[in-house]
Amino acid sequence: MKLTHSFKRKLIQIIAFGFSNSHLVNFKDGSIYQGKWKQFCNPGLNCYSCPAAGFACPIGALQSVNGSMKFNFSFYVVGFLLAVGVLLGRFVCGWLCPFGLLQEILHKIPTPKLKLWKGFLYLKYVILVVFVLLLPIVATDYMGMGKPAFCQYICPAGTLEGGIPLLSIHPELRQTIGSLFFLKLGILIVTVVGCILIYRFFCRTLCPLGLIYGLMNKISFYHLEVDSHQCINCGKCSKICKMEVDPVKTPDSVECIRCGECVEACPKNAISMGIGAGRKNRANCTKYRNTEESK
Repeated sequence: MKLTHSFKRKLIQIIAFGFSNSHLVNFKDGSIYQGKWKQFCNPGLNCYSCPAAGFACPIGALQSVNGSMKFNFSFYVVGFLLAVGVLLGRFVCGWLCPFGLLQEILHKIPTPKLKLWKGFLYLKYVILVVFVLLLPIVATDYMGMGKPAFCQYICPAGTLEGGIPLLSIHPELRQTIGSLFFLKLGILIVTVVGCILIYRFFCRTLCPLGLIYGLMNKISFYHLEVDSHQCINCGKCSKICKMEVDPVKTPDSVECIRCGECVEACPKNAISMGIGAGRKNRANCTKYRNTEESK
């Protein structure tokens, strides 16, 4: 039995989710894994404070280093993000991100679906520049330490994966609940409702990590390519794209998560995706032409 593309992608997403959150036993006592693997970053968005998390979140790590008493440029974290981005681009979002999988599950809840207003796409640019890069450096306390502003004020993944589980397990922590928690809880509720109604609402509007990877789609080794000679402009690829990207016009769009749905939908095999996508594309086109000629 041949596995469908969608099934293979979902299987890889589930495996990546399990690998990122392998310490499920920690939910029993509300402890946080602090082993040697926690010094390494997960390529996708996954809260450090989640009891099951086995790796650090790259956005959280970047803010922590930037906000230290003596500002240090995080060569490791920045190097990690650049390496993953240049190699895979936003493939990470479509195949490996734990929070991306949760968003897709939420979107399967049967409700009327909406399209995202394009203006909201630029909100994540503001979040990346202001909350991830600037505030941890400039908004410091009396000791000169900056706050991880995105994690502290916005990140719904942290509230869902870390805040709520820890509060439910540790009654003593509930005494610390204040306005900040309710602000983040409100953002989480908006995110959940948004993901139910709009495909990957968080990815498209709030996620700074996805933006970093998306900006490298154009130069990443793993890329999407369209053969203009083979393409018949039928529009099937743009119609099937849940991220509302037109692969023919903008194959390297910041919003493209390299899910591959457009590759499967193309009736002419004009779209290819992967490392060395151009070679695969030409091979597929030759195979298709040979098949057509033999009919």
